[in-house]
Amino acid sequence: MKFIIKVFYLLIITFSVSQNLNAETPHFVDFRYVLNESIAGKKAQTDLKSRLEKGMKGFSNKEKSLQETEKKIIQQKKIITAEEYKKKVQELRSQVSKLQKDRNNLLNTITTQRQKAKNELLKNVNPIIEQYMKEKNINMVLDKRNILVAVKKFDITDEIIKLLNGKVKTINYK
Repeated sequence: MKFIIKVFYLLIITFSVSQNLNAETPHFVDFRYVLNESIAGKKAQTDLKSRLEKGMKGFSNKEKSLQETEKKIIQQKKIITAEEYKKKVQELRSQVSKLQKDRNNLLNTITTQRQKAKNELLKNVNPIIEQYMKEKNINMVLDKRNILVAVKKFDITDEIIKLLNGKVKTINYK
């Protein structure tokens, strides 16, 4: 009987020590992986990528058109007056300038929306991580980028992605 009580007491101590060890060992999450592999993150990235590609394709078509216009102006140089030539060159330059501004605006818009999407996703991830920490009795969660070396068993990235996918399907970043 004393043996059973000692074993039971030893099991209780071992369990409480393992719970405290879990609470004091920092766990980590690969936030970049969460952003890229969660359902909401993938949707946002796919949408932003397609909008960027569509916009850049349109700019490429406009650029080709401007190059054709440039060739025509160069061919007409000897036929038209110097004043008319300067006017056409100035018009072409303004069109090229507008194209560059539009391209930069698109890139800035996509960059801003990508940052908004990241912030929105992180805003949704934080409560999930806090709840996970309470449930698992964890005191600290770090970003994997800030860790030099760690044991894989303290990586909670996959669990966080599963919880996030269960709660958030899309994010608003526009």
